[in-house]
Amino acid sequence: MSTRTLAVVSGGLSNPSSTRLLADRLTAAAVQALRDRGEDATVETVELREHARDLADNLLTGFPNQSLRTAIETVTGADGLIAVTPIFSASYSGLFKTFFDVLEKDALTGKAVLLAATAGTARHSLALDHAMRPLFSYLRAVAVPTGVFAASEDWAGGGGVDRALADRIRRAAGELADVVAGRPGGSRPADPFADPTPFEELLQGGS
Repeated sequence: MSTRTLAVVSGGLSNPSSTRLLADRLTAAAVQALRDRGEDATVETVELREHARDLADNLLTGFPNQSLRTAIETVTGADGLIAVTPIFSASYSGLFKTFFDVLEKDALTGKAVLLAATAGTARHSLALDHAMRPLFSYLRAVAVPTGVFAASEDWAGGGGVDRALADRIRRAAGELADVVAGRPGGSRPADPFADPTPFEELLQGGS
């Protein structure tokens, strides 16, 4: 059984936070999904709130201190990434964006990423697709098809989740595990133009 590494970036500002709660749920599901596929997993979590001043200093100086450098290496060196942000003003938080701003431009190229977000209302759910996906597309990461959004009403009492959210978590975790484990078809739907029929054959078929 090989061992895969997962990095988790949690952009929650409070402690505890629903963002970290969702990150933990996704992590547990991803670890289980990897085990179901014959893979072991180690997990390292980066709490961005602990690096807020480090990130500001990095923007001003152009260099990360040792603590931030370790967090960056955790993310860039992992086989897969779970990235979770709170949604403010219909987009990811400034702290979340700043972390990914200080990465080298090619640091996430080809990396499997599960995108997730939390907010007080479901009206912010589109931020996954109109804000987060373009960001990670620009960074050339491989975002799995299912993003996970959790509004306040998705959480049941005692930190539980409703069935619909639990299903999304399980599906997204399975997609991430497929990509990390190297299973074909796990990252994206098949490209219908990847293996086109030669034009000559099309002509022969019509004659």
